[in-house]
Amino acid sequence: MLERARWAAQAFATYDRDSVLRIVEAVTRAAEDNAERYAEWAVRETGFGVVADKAVKNKLCSRGILETYREHDYVSPRIDGDRKIVEVPRPAGVVFALTPSTNPVSTVYFKVILALMTRNAVVVSPHPAAKQCCSDAARVLAEAAVAAGAPDGVVQWVEEPSVPLIDALMTDSRTDVILATGGVAVVRAAYSSGNPAIGVGPGNVPVLVDATADLARAAKKLVDSKAFDNSVLCTNESVLVVEDAVADRLLREMSRHGAHLLGPEERDKVRDAVFPGGRFDTSVVGRDAATIADRAGIRIPPRTRVLVAPFDLAVKEEPLAHEKLCPVLGLTRVPTARRGIRTAEALLRIGGAGHSAVIHSNDPRTVMEYAAAVDVLRVTVNEGGSTGSAGFSTNLAPSMTIGTGFVGRSSLSENLQPQHLVNLTRIAYSTDPSEVLPSYAGLVPWAAPTGPVPAYPVASNLGDAGPTGPAATRPSSSSDSTAEVREELRRLIIEELTAIIKG
Repeated sequence: MLERARWAAQAFATYDRDSVLRIVEAVTRAAEDNAERYAEWAVRETGFGVVADKAVKNKLCSRGILETYREHDYVSPRIDGDRKIVEVPRPAGVVFALTPSTNPVSTVYFKVILALMTRNAVVVSPHPAAKQCCSDAARVLAEAAVAAGAPDGVVQWVEEPSVPLIDALMTDSRTDVILATGGVAVVRAAYSSGNPAIGVGPGNVPVLVDATADLARAAKKLVDSKAFDNSVLCTNESVLVVEDAVADRLLREMSRHGAHLLGPEERDKVRDAVFPGGRFDTSVVGRDAATIADRAGIRIPPRTRVLVAPFDLAVKEEPLAHEKLCPVLGLTRVPTARRGIRTAEALLRIGGAGHSAVIHSNDPRTVMEYAAAVDVLRVTVNEGGSTGSAGFSTNLAPSMTIGTGFVGRSSLSENLQPQHLVNLTRIAYSTDPSEVLPSYAGLVPWAAPTGPVPAYPVASNLGDAGPTGPAATRPSSSSDSTAEVREELRRLIIEELTAIIKG
């Protein structure tokens, strides 16, 4: 699989921008056309989330990503005449993309499209709980890419993920970069693989509502965000920190949008159901409020979307102060906004360092103090955290992979973007005024005449075991002879034999 991906990456690295965009357009159409089908499939296979919300995410991670980056060029050389520097984009090569069960198909869409925009081959490794819908989605995208002219094998997928197989793929020298989205163990394994990795940490998003906030607007945004896809996005609000002076009014507004404030006895039952023995029960991930209430043995009003669970102290021993990937929202009251900032800091010391925070306030001084104090790299203001910090309802980069930076033990400090899958070779001329930068206009390093890209070469004794599908066509203004194609295949085979002998 990795050898085939490396072969495809080498061919894909010679494509021009128009050809790449044509392939990405075709893949985006296929993804968008299947957004609802895979949303339903993902909920059916994993057992959690909301079909309508997953369909929205699938569209945002297909058409939304293309429209965001359509005018960006990750392929053509860039010329800076004033600085006398020419930058030549270099794709990473083979991208190994781990995808989670919480946002399964949307993450497959996102990572595949980013890889193709930057002329990389990608191998998708889905979470075992979502392997069927993710494998099928990767197959559909792969077929669309090849039909549009991409090399055979540019998109592949692991149908039966296992720990030994994933470890083998992560640690193999033919893997050029790992995109790890998932639990802490997966991210740590990626970083310890010996290969370059971009991983992200868990969230535990505090949301501060101060006395200056538009309470009606804040209430709707907060409930909508917490209820979105039953809270499976790691950017969803975990604990509400509210100034005491406006707390009752905010909670009344929230109840109008489907939030139910739990009494002390109800709160304790929900806590025990979600955190039995003090540990988060992953079986409640993405379950709706009614299901959680039923497990807890409490009755809630019809159409309740979010359960609000009050607690007093933001300490590690309080389970409700931890991340909750379900529509249970912790609540703690504070006397002042400044005390609220200190409380948010404490919550992030418990978990979620480097990730995200939310604030509803119309006081820029408070917003600035909050942003400077909390150990996160994105602060969403007067907007829901689920889509706001993920860049779909703010002007942050739209992403399903949220970098947590140094404080969160991540190599990435911002939302994952196409540029993170490209390096630049910089041609730099002397600053001496007598040294003149010559004209590089129209020069493209991969513009050599090329011809059809054949299917990945398979040993004759393997018969039909190799990849199937139409042979891709490499964009070209002229064609190669058959002898040139044979020579290229001969060179690849010699390289592989040499590597085997040396090994």
